[in-house]
Amino acid sequence: MTSYDVQRRTPRINPVLNLIRAGLRRGLIAARIQVTAPGEIFGTVVMLAIFVGTLLFMRGSSFAGATVDLGSTGFPGIIAMSTVFSGVMGIVSVLSMDKTNGTLLRSKSVPGGTAGYLIGEITANVINTLVTSVALLIVGLFLFDGLDFASPTRWLLFISVLVLSLISTLSMGAVLGALMSNPKFMGMVMMPVLGLIAISGIFYPIVALPLWLQGLAQAFPLYWLGLGLRSSLLPDSMAAIEIAGSWRLEWVFIVLGLWAVVGLILAPKLLSRMARRESGSAVAARRKGVAEQWGV
Repeated sequence: MTSYDVQRRTPRINPVLNLIRAGLRRGLIAARIQVTAPGEIFGTVVMLAIFVGTLLFMRGSSFAGATVDLGSTGFPGIIAMSTVFSGVMGIVSVLSMDKTNGTLLRSKSVPGGTAGYLIGEITANVINTLVTSVALLIVGLFLFDGLDFASPTRWLLFISVLVLSLISTLSMGAVLGALMSNPKFMGMVMMPVLGLIAISGIFYPIVALPLWLQGLAQAFPLYWLGLGLRSSLLPDSMAAIEIAGSWRLEWVFIVLGLWAVVGLILAPKLLSRMARRESGSAVAARRKGVAEQWGV
């Protein structure tokens, strides 16, 4: 008898790296669709133009003790609001819709498909947010007087705050998206986000609010995102109208970092549980619920 030595083939491509590359490729495709689709562009431009136009009417008015008018003071808040909506609502809406239409279920049919899907969606949201933020920054530097963005230190601060806030908002968006069982519950996420925008002082000095609202706002990342962006775009003298008369940058990074860590710990566990629970019957039940809600 002839004996044959059986040799195992070692895969030349690391499966984890291959999964990441596939997810990034998916994200780039999705991002290109988002930033080039006429409908997506029109909706984003119109919404942001309304806020920018409102701030233009506020030029010339100022808060007591401020060295920059209210229009320029509120401009960093538009970037903060755009980041939060893209990070939280963007992921929540995508996860809830893809659970309903079966996209998430189909991703389970290939090895690592769910992880690749999530990497792709997060990549697309990051790119979309960065493109929107840079475009807003360029427009703001032309339209609003008093913004100070001329030093590399401010560029680094702007990028650091934006990236850290993206990590925290995207991870928390993934957590909320994993917990949401049906798109009809989107309002349960939208209303608290709008409430936080209202009390977080991203368009006006938070010191104008009652102390208990100031404390509540500081427990969430939106206030610190707005504060960090203001510190990177407004003159140092504007710190005088903030709480304690300071930008408190150490707390900006501490709070945003804590929210990012909590989100990164919770998101993978909840997303894994969500993926395991996906089934044809669950998708059918969601579709039936949506059909009944909309009467189709």
